[in-house]
Amino acid sequence: MSTLKINNLSKTYANGVKALDNVSLELENGMFGLLGPNGAGKSSLMRTLATLQEADSGTATLDDIDILNDPAELRKVLGYLPQEFGVYPRITAEQLLTHLAILKGITNAKERKELVNYLLDKVNLYEKRNKSVKGFSGGMKQRVGIAQALIGNPKLIIVDEPTAGLDPGERNRFYNLLADVGKEVIVILSTHIVEDVRELCTKMAIMNLGEIVYHGSPQSAIEALNGKVFQKIVSRDQLQGYATDYKIISNKMVGGQPLIHVFSEEHPQNGFEQVAPDLEDVFFSRINTSNVLV
Repeated sequence: MSTLKINNLSKTYANGVKALDNVSLELENGMFGLLGPNGAGKSSLMRTLATLQEADSGTATLDDIDILNDPAELRKVLGYLPQEFGVYPRITAEQLLTHLAILKGITNAKERKELVNYLLDKVNLYEKRNKSVKGFSGGMKQRVGIAQALIGNPKLIIVDEPTAGLDPGERNRFYNLLADVGKEVIVILSTHIVEDVRELCTKMAIMNLGEIVYHGSPQSAIEALNGKVFQKIVSRDQLQGYATDYKIISNKMVGGQPLIHVFSEEHPQNGFEQVAPDLEDVFFSRINTSNVLV
């Protein structure tokens, strides 16, 4: 069992953007969802933990490894699938993984070949091992990405926006693969897609504007909203008035008209109906209503 401890990490970029604002988390083995809108600071946190950028202050440790001060040690036990996983265009899946295994320090040719074959089989690409990666679908490329992240028995795996652009079938295959991987190591899934976290994670955090605005289980967060979410279809020209009078969590178009969800301790009447909350309500309540539950 590994433990990742993050304490008071802060990072401000040269342009004045505060990407990380005293971020603290503690994670153990399993799938952990990091949810937040674009620009929330998720990628900044992932890049810091992956030793691709330095923090201004704070600490981060994986067991006895000081991530910020000893990045070389962390990289030995890190698997990383960035948001944009680039591939060499003219080589096969087998050649790509073999090359990356060499870079990871696996020098024994027999051991390396066995590992590459095992990983290709694990991500269901063994039959495609001699095909050029350039011709792979988005989902297949992501599976190659997970395979390379598994090289070297990592203790920590970071996947950044892994399902963006995948079709529903590819997303489901990717979910199954991640869930299998997440049984034995710490996997941090950074995403803005609520469904990713709902499907995969028993623990999660929500980030907004560089801060952690929720940390716990998805189910606990949903239960905290029970009896406090109400919905109503309104006309477009009424939206501004409702935004003034109610704490609107979200609005989406249904049949050409906005369906609004509002947060309220008591039934707001006025044609609203109470609805069972879901993780999307949790997400938007933390992002859109000044963190009404904090």
